[in-house]
Amino acid sequence: MSDQTHLTLNDGRSIPQVGLGVWQTPADTTADTVAVALAAGYRAVDTAAVYRNEKGVGEGVRRSGLARNEVFVTTKLWNDNQGYDAALTAFDKSLGRLGMDHVDLYLIHWPAPTQNLYLDSWKALVRLKEEGRAKSIGVSNFAVPHLERIIGETGVTPAVNQIELHPRFQQSALRAFHADKGILTESWSPLGQGKTLDDPTLTALAQRHGKTAAQVIIRWHVQLGLIVIPKSVTPSRIAENLDVFGFALDDADMAAIAGLDGAQGRIGPDPAAFG
Repeated sequence: MSDQTHLTLNDGRSIPQVGLGVWQTPADTTADTVAVALAAGYRAVDTAAVYRNEKGVGEGVRRSGLARNEVFVTTKLWNDNQGYDAALTAFDKSLGRLGMDHVDLYLIHWPAPTQNLYLDSWKALVRLKEEGRAKSIGVSNFAVPHLERIIGETGVTPAVNQIELHPRFQQSALRAFHADKGILTESWSPLGQGKTLDDPTLTALAQRHGKTAAQVIIRWHVQLGLIVIPKSVTPSRIAENLDVFGFALDDADMAAIAGLDGAQGRIGPDPAAFG
């Protein structure tokens, strides 16, 4: 655990750089998975209302025996609950399922631009932060126009934008915008949903470093200054995914991975059309 790195959010709070993602983790096994991860040294867990496993996340945190302030918990507002009042109600329900009195980070899951409610939702999150029930607030899958609008209308900059990001879809322009605004980039599907693990460039780097391809990819995220939330339900892989602080990629390694980027690399939905 002493090797885990942390990043500082624009509100001054600290977030572990590597956390556990629980997308597609079955509800009935989530508590076990979270408890295993926390025992292995994780101190951050990323869930969402739409994952339907918030209850298990809360149970896993309690089962770990760790104090609440030792675990950084993120959850997200789903598209069906966008809007000021609806977002506040949805947040209360998430807290209830988690069994917590606050979350460390609350995100708008998608901008869902056709609904045109994300600005009102952001105003609700600003209120939640002011109340101290969401210690930090941010967004997920927001593009530059969405970010510019909420910042311009409220004067409040998201602490985080969680976006699809992996070696085949590196989002360099959006990351540069984040850096300019003081927004941390968090990578979802950081391993490309497993589709990058057999890439010859990555397997060669893994062999050279005596690591797995997954470890090389997670290390790449870390060295780029990203927050990364790999998902696994297998105890050995959960531990392996955190074991990325004892080696470093050199400039040639980083350049080789940069060369894997492609405009067609997106796996998930396009935020401009989803929701």
